[in-house]
Parts: sequence; C-alpha cells; structure tokens
Amino acid sequence: MGSKHHDDLPIKVRIKKTYEAYEPYLRATVHNIERFLERNIALASPPTYKSRIKTFTSYYKKILRLKKIQDALSPDALVCLTDMMGIRIICAFIEDIAVVLDQVKQLFDIQEIERKGPAQNFKEFDYESVHVLVKIPASCFPNGNDFPHMQLPDDAVCEIQVRTILQDAWAEVEHELIYKSEFSPFDLPLRRKLASINASLNLADIIFQEIRDYQKKLQVEVNERRRMFYEKVDELDIVKREMSGDAREKIGRVSPYVKGTLDDLLLEAIHAHNTGALDRAIEIYSQILASKPVDAVRSVVHKHRGMAYFTESEYKKALEDFKASSSYDAKNFRALYYEGIVHSFLKDYKAAIACFSQALAVNEYQSHAFFRRAEAYYEEGEYERALADITAAEKLGMNDEACKALHAKVMEAI
Repeated sequence: MGSKHHDDLPIKVRIKKTYEAYEPYLRATVHNIERFLERNIALASPPTYKSRIKTFTSYYKKILRLKKIQDALSPDALVCLTDMMGIRIICAFIEDIAVVLDQVKQLFDIQEIERKGPAQNFKEFDYESVHVLVKIPASCFPNGNDFPHMQLPDDAVCEIQVRTILQDAWAEVEHELIYKSEFSPFDLPLRRKLASINASLNLADIIFQEIRDYQKKLQVEVNERRRMFYEKVDELDIVKREMSGDAREKIGRVSPYVKGTLDDLLLEAIHAHNTGALDRAIEIYSQILASKPVDAVRSVVHKHRGMAYFTESEYKKALEDFKASSSYDAKNFRALYYEGIVHSFLKDYKAAIACFSQALAVNEYQSHAFFRRAEAYYEEGEYERALADITAAEKLGMNDEACKALHAKVMEAI
C-alpha cells in the first residue's frame, strides 16, 4: 500500500504540470468568450458577468472520479472537462433569463441545457439556475502565436450559467456553507432554515418581477395617455403630431398590487383615461389626491388630471392642475411644458413663454419646448428670439414640416 501511495505522487505532479501550462490559455479563452457575450447580449438592464476556470484541485478530483487518470498523463494534452471554463450571466429580473437564453442559442452551437429547478420540499435548498454547454467558437480561442503547441479539442465546451442577482447570491453562500465546508447541515431544523432562506429569495425574485411588470404596464398606459394628449393639441391646431402611435405592449402577468392601493388606482385611472372614460379617470385622480399622498405622487396625479381636463376642453381646470403639479415638484418640466401649451392655446403668449422657459431651465434638451417657445415669440413679434429657439429645436433633432414652416415664417418676418 505504501509503495502504491508513493507511485501516485509523481502522477499527480505530472498532471498538475500539464494543467498549469494550459492555465493561461484557458483564462484567455474564457476571457474572449466573456467579451463576445458582452458585445452581443442585449438587455434593457445590462447584466453583469463572472468568469472562472476550474482550479487544479477541483480538476484533479474530477479526473479521479471520472477515472480519466491515464488520459491526463500525456504531457502535451489536457483532458478537457465540460465545466473546465465557466461564465455566469447575472440578470436583474427573472424575465431576463429567457431573453438571455434565446440570445445565447443564437450565438453558439448549443450542446446541452440543464435547468436547475427550485427546491421541491423543505429538505432541499438548491439554487435555481440555467446551465448551458456551448461549443467554443473558433474566434474565441487565443492567437496561436501567443500559445504555441497548445490546442483544445474541436468539441471543447464552455459552461454558461444564467441567473438572477438573488439566485447568484444564494449560490455563492450555499457553496461556502455546503460544498466548501467539511460539515454539511444535516440537522432538520437547520436544513429548514436554509430552505426558508432560499424560498424567501425566490419569493423576492418573483415580487421584483411583478413590480417590473407593473412598471411596464403603467409605462405603456402613460405613453398612450401622452399620445392622446398631443392628439388633442393637434386637433386644436397648436402643434402637429409630435409622437407616433405607441403599439400597446401585452403584459400577461397579474399585477401584485392590492385593489384600491394608490398604485392600483393610478393604473386604473390612466387606463380609463386612455380608453376615453375621462369622467371616470378624473374621479379616480381626484380620489387619489383626496387621500393626501406624498408630494411626488401629488405632482404626478395633478399632471395626469390636468391632461384629462385639457382633453375635456376644461382649460382653466387644466391650468390649475399643471400649476399644482409643478408646485409639488419643481423639476416636473413636463407639467410646465403642458401649462405653456394651454397658455398658448388661450393666446396668453407671455405666460406661455414664461412656462416654456421654466421647463427648459429644468431640462434644456427639449426640442419641442424650444419650438413652442419660438411660436410664442413669433406671436409676440420677437423674431430674433424666435429664430434662436427654432434653430435650437433643429439642433436637437426636430425637423418636421411644422418646424420648417415656422422657420420660414420667422425668416420672412425678419
């Protein structure tokens, strides 16, 4: 037994020498794959990446377990395990995982996909994750001049794991507690605690996704409401259509918000607004304001109700709401802009100019605010200022027919 033990030592040394010779090559390869992913994976919330190569200790243990010692003894070749190189793509939301997976399928030759599911009972506390084995593209291997005589098999793979931030956090902690520790928690109460933590993180991921879905649905409704507001302005011949119609995004998940909460009421009001039920929308907006929410919420709701009043041609009430909106949030440049539009419609051009100027003081990159102020300056006979504003609007990318027509009128007047 003693002789066999000593015979094993030089074998391990030889395998380690080969592995260490390949280590820089492996690191360069996984680095190239990571850069390739960063250039090609597109998400609204950009993911983060982690990459690693297997440590020699883990590599050697797996070689022993798979009984590949003889294959590993070649001084020039490396036994290439499927998890030799790994990259994690860490996403913000659950929905991102499917998006990333679809993009990975387009970028690589997929060898295998494994989905690690949630724990099935309180005795389990494994993490959720999607593991994809991809064939390494030839373009991701390092330059042969930098690593002469080194080459991985043509069917070499890299493991790409796709997780949420919370799934990755749990996996890291679990790895320390379970796999790197000599003693795993076998005591039932302790295992229940671990399972409870994992379940809480899974629930948090689900809630984050539901909030994200709610935000998307609300944004779709807000975009539609804003489009309708500008259509009303167009009908009054103050502006030409500024926004193209927004195709409604279909979000099938159920909102997590309890019926009657401010979030749910706001979504209901904006939906009523968008579907033409303006009286109902104004009623709900007023109900929200009556509850005396925080100033930020008041500012938003006053702005929405002002737009509803404007659509109903109740311009005095619209002005009051837009003024209230900016009073509760001095940075609400859109409320100032909308107020300026109402003043322009009522031919109070001096008041309109003041509102557009305030809006531009908050956000100087509003091409339409420059355009509206140029219109007001033109009506006031201040042609040089009108020219300066219409030029600013054009520099910011506004170049429609209304903009060209106003520019021509100003130049003619000058």
